[in-house]
Amino acid sequence: MKIVGLTGGIGSGKTTVARMFEDLGIAVYYADNEAKRLMNTSPEIKKELIEEFGEETFKNEALNRAYLAELVFNDKEKLKKINEIVHPKVDKHFKNWVNDQQGEFVIQENAILFENNKQDSFDYIITVTAPIDVKIQRVIERDHVTKNQVLARMNNQLADEFKTINSHFVIQNTHLRQAEQEVSEIFDRLTK
Repeated sequence: MKIVGLTGGIGSGKTTVARMFEDLGIAVYYADNEAKRLMNTSPEIKKELIEEFGEETFKNEALNRAYLAELVFNDKEKLKKINEIVHPKVDKHFKNWVNDQQGEFVIQENAILFENNKQDSFDYIITVTAPIDVKIQRVIERDHVTKNQVLARMNNQLADEFKTINSHFVIQNTHLRQAEQEVSEIFDRLTK
């Protein structure tokens, strides 16, 4: 079974593209969603996060995402630390998940695949891109944040140019029909 990484900058439409693959019968693992779930449910992660970032990390027994976001998006060292706590547990969960799947390939949707130097963990990498103004507008509408907040998040991710050069496939996600066609072509290539 092939392991495929699906990545792209914030607002590129990775999740939309991942769902297109799901519609074709491909199992997709959403690394960011799993990380959030584990941060809320794993006693080990909770303990490490509180030790590193303080009691404010959890509020009413739930992860205080606003507090953590404010910390990590303005401090690359804190972002690195949170990734060091959470990502090894996500990696382990993913490996177990893969063992339960069937088919020609599976996909891990992972926004920070290259940022975490995970590219060698995949047989193929697909990068989803869109023009920067489109990505900014998507995130503003989705997350109800300001342009400056979106740009701060983008500054923590590698440039699309780096990702596209280091990927096997690139999907330009500006128009849905075009993206669907590109997904179909990649699906055909990976299932042959």
